[in-house]
Amino acid sequence: MTRANKDKPPKRARPRSGLLHIVDAAGYSLAGLRRLWGETAARLEIGGAAVVAVLFALRGAEPWHWLVALFLFALVLAMEAINTALEDLADHLSPEWSQMAKNVKDLGSLAVGLMLLATSGFVAAVLLAWL
Repeated sequence: MTRANKDKPPKRARPRSGLLHIVDAAGYSLAGLRRLWGETAARLEIGGAAVVAVLFALRGAEPWHWLVALFLFALVLAMEAINTALEDLADHLSPEWSQMAKNVKDLGSLAVGLMLLATSGFVAAVLLAWL
């Protein structure tokens, strides 16, 4: 490889179409899940979902309670994934402390916190037989 070719960024592969595109997308999603599993917060949220599942089983929660809880926990993890992506991007763009990076991280944290609050409210309502 010549020096000139070494300095060029690698060419991006063209996206595949049809079923191969779906296979590629699933692979990217699995890679994202592996990355998210590296976050302590995500592991705690998954652990919390497991505790809620046990409590729902003991309480005899209705099928629709399970469905809504599953949906809410999926949204919590989605929000956590977006927050992690924003934090990684902020760290890359602003390796030193900056108000912009702080704002990005604080707002991402707020989004996760609000989703956790909504999920906790629903779980509490089910466990206290308000629903």
